[in-house]
Amino acid sequence: MLYLVVSTLLFLAAIVIVYWIHNQRQLDIVVAPAPPPAHAPLISICIPARNEEKNIRACVEAALGQDYPNIEVIVLDDRSTDSTPTQLAELASRDSRLLPIFGKELPAGWAGKPHALFQASAAAHGEWLCFLDADTFLAPNAISACYAKALEIQADLLTAMNEQILGSFWEKVIMPLVMTALSVGFSPRKVNDPARRDAVANGQFILIRRAVYDAVGGHEKVKDQIVEDKAIAEQVKWNGYRLAIADGRNFIRTRMYTDLPSMWEGWTKNIYLGLSGHPFLLLLGAFGALLALMAALFLPLWTLLGLGWLVNDGGWMAAIVSLEALLVWGWLIYFRAKAARDMNISAWYALTTPLGAGVFAAMMLTSAWKVISGQGVTWRGRKYHSK
Repeated sequence: MLYLVVSTLLFLAAIVIVYWIHNQRQLDIVVAPAPPPAHAPLISICIPARNEEKNIRACVEAALGQDYPNIEVIVLDDRSTDSTPTQLAELASRDSRLLPIFGKELPAGWAGKPHALFQASAAAHGEWLCFLDADTFLAPNAISACYAKALEIQADLLTAMNEQILGSFWEKVIMPLVMTALSVGFSPRKVNDPARRDAVANGQFILIRRAVYDAVGGHEKVKDQIVEDKAIAEQVKWNGYRLAIADGRNFIRTRMYTDLPSMWEGWTKNIYLGLSGHPFLLLLGAFGALLALMAALFLPLWTLLGLGWLVNDGGWMAAIVSLEALLVWGWLIYFRAKAARDMNISAWYALTTPLGAGVFAAMMLTSAWKVISGQGVTWRGRKYHSK
């Protein structure tokens, strides 16, 4: 009877938790197609690039291929050692709207990306700035559509959730779980609510009024932050300006990582810097790691124990325990299949949830340990410590 009671309590809790986790990503603001505006103020697309030879050509060509009639593209080459500078020089020779800048040496007290964007924005002339990552690719009407949406909702900073390009097995296993976890930590509805302090931005695509950028101090204000997108969003919202996060998946695509080692380095860095200095988020991260471990280890064990008990003449109580475990599995797989389809991959990847959850839990625990122990993280060949 004790096993049955414990199983039933776990069953009820799991049903509620799984439902709650998978209903935090409400993107109520959706970027829609829009024609190029008749009055088109200059928009400066600023792209930081450090050893981006695999992506930079496609990224820049997509930025230059916008139907928006008044753009300039500024690429800050952050002291790349690969073919990035050569590719930029070639592209600039064919289109005068492209301005490549060779970045200065990183000063003390600055993180790499804020310094790159600070230099790019200093060379920009636009009334609006669009910060775009080098692994992000715009549809031809992306700027027109995002600019129209920003005007429509009176946003001072519009950031978009992009379609994530998932090529390898490990990307398809891990990335959907990471995106679900991010929606729990940073609910779009809370971010879009002016009455709440919740603020976050997706640094892959940020469109911001130049006057607002300057008013909040720009990237110089957040110069020591690796997660500079969240820091800029906080400055915008906390200073009374309108921050909005929108669904831009039909217009913007990103390929963040291509294999497990790059995902491990990138996400442990992001999680580490998101948790450091925020005790509540550290606790939330530990709770998330616990849930991921339960999905990876406990759910299969729960099912096996129930079925083993049933086979060994456990009777009706064993049957109920087995049914509860299987129902939780079915409930979880249903939501993970929906998440997979939302990310344009096969729903069958829902069956890899235990594997992905185990890797994600390891990322969370590694990052939490680095916060607690005071270790730093390495990113793009540079060592960083939390403040």
